[in-house]
Amino acid sequence: MLNVIRADSSGVSAADRGIAYGDGLFETIRMRGRRAVLRSLHLDRIVADAARLGIPVHRHDLDTAITQAGVIYEAGFKGCDWVLKLILTRGSGGRGYRLPENCQPNLIVSVSAMPPLPDSGGVVADLSQFPLTVNPQLAGIKTLNRLEQVMASREFTGQEFELIMRDITGYLVEGTRTNLFFRHGKKWLTPPGRSLAVAGVMRKYLIECLRETGHEVVEEAVQPSILSSPDFRGLYLTNSVVGIVPVRQMGGVDLPLDGGLETICDPLKTLE
Repeated sequence: MLNVIRADSSGVSAADRGIAYGDGLFETIRMRGRRAVLRSLHLDRIVADAARLGIPVHRHDLDTAITQAGVIYEAGFKGCDWVLKLILTRGSGGRGYRLPENCQPNLIVSVSAMPPLPDSGGVVADLSQFPLTVNPQLAGIKTLNRLEQVMASREFTGQEFELIMRDITGYLVEGTRTNLFFRHGKKWLTPPGRSLAVAGVMRKYLIECLRETGHEVVEEAVQPSILSSPDFRGLYLTNSVVGIVPVRQMGGVDLPLDGGLETICDPLKTLE
């Protein structure tokens, strides 16, 4: 049975394994009134990734939690979009890493206002100097272990919207809070899921949307040199809250803006 905890009304036990060991995962969902953007994809991912971690949870219980959050919180945002965060932990119990015999998963529900949306004319990004490492067994899962992103975020100067992280071999992987799409010639490129710390639901939606509309999407490792390639036509940052964000400048160098991705796919059409 899932134990639902509202962050604004009751505390979380210090024995919760999510706090003690990062034993859990989370979803960040853009809400419009009582409806959620990419709702089905968020539910698909959290159920699948919980199964990978061995945390038992039912899709219906999570869906109900989203619905109840909409009923409870929407009025407080007075018609504006807002953000719902679901943190699923294995629950409380046990000293040390070994799992207790019986664990009741906790779902911690919290909300916040939408962050300011970036300029539609493009944002400034730069490269992080902190490398990103990905355990193949955990690739793509939005676990509670986000310390590498925290350390990379210490490099923000206030001028950048995002910092792009590279793996230990120098390939571009993802932003501290976004996935990457490159327009190169007639193709769309995005780093493969096996290389990602977080395989975002927006990323999945865009891959499906682009392919359904006749575009070629290739998942492959991407070198920084692509940004100076004569066939390079644009870089986009994506996540489920801010949507699709074109990059107009990277590391002080102006990038081309083709206005392509945000005109092809509209995630707000996925409201449920």
